[in-house]
Amino acid sequence: MNNQITVEVAYARPECQKILTVVVPEGTTLLQAALQSDICKYFPEIVLTEAKMGVFGKLSVNPATQIIHAGERIEIYRPLIADPKEMRKRRAEQNKFLKELNEHSVR
Repeated sequence: MNNQITVEVAYARPECQKILTVVVPEGTTLLQAALQSDICKYFPEIVLTEAKMGVFGKLSVNPATQIIHAGERIEIYRPLIADPKEMRKRRAEQNKFLKELNEHSVR
């Protein structure tokens, strides 16, 4: 007899989010649970076999082999629009420019 567990599958866009509750057999992987949730009905842009996934904010190295446990929430992550390192660099450059501009206008 296969025991069943309850997990959640979550995905969010900037304007909306969805958290689905799914009952799956023990030993189910993140990918299998995500597929079973039918979350793609709500977000057709998701390609689950290629999407980054994690559990409670911790990225999974391999969702196809990582086993999900009762009560956990699978999070499907959207691709990054911009590289975080590049964005920090741009903000630092902008802040430096604004600081220099303020110092110049004070004189």
